[in-house]
Amino acid sequence: MNVDKYGQIIFLENDLCDLYLRDPEKRLLKVFTETEINFPDFIDNVPHINKYVGTDLSIEDFDTLQQSNWHMPDSYKNMDIAQYVLEQCKTDAELQRAGEELLLFQERDMFDLLKYMKYLVDTMRTHNIVWGVGRGSSVASFVLYLIGIHKINSLYFDLPIEEFLK
Repeated sequence: MNVDKYGQIIFLENDLCDLYLRDPEKRLLKVFTETEINFPDFIDNVPHINKYVGTDLSIEDFDTLQQSNWHMPDSYKNMDIAQYVLEQCKTDAELQRAGEELLLFQERDMFDLLKYMKYLVDTMRTHNIVWGVGRGSSVASFVLYLIGIHKINSLYFDLPIEEFLK
């Protein structure tokens, strides 16, 4: 097993066979190998395997490219997260605060992050995974409260969004 300058793991054929034999149910999202892999016919449950092809991208360009690859179902990728958030509001004050925050998230091109957060919360709820009530500057975001990331109503506690987006 090797690692390239971007931190991507590049598996050898023996590494992949070993991973599969130890845990046949394991699902890997993206696997790179240095050579073509010819798995025996009995393995019908192999993850997506790609031959590793080096690139001359700078690390910054590589990071930008990777940040656009959100691993979530298409239903979340295509959802109108702003509409979802606004539908959770019950008062005019909540609508006002959520609208202001959504504009800030949009200015920072963070809607994909919000969609992923919604997917993460839904997945944790589906699998009965417990997460914290909230801490740090994230509790200043009313939008994150509405999505379910934390349970601190920043509007109730009069926490300014600037605390989150410093």
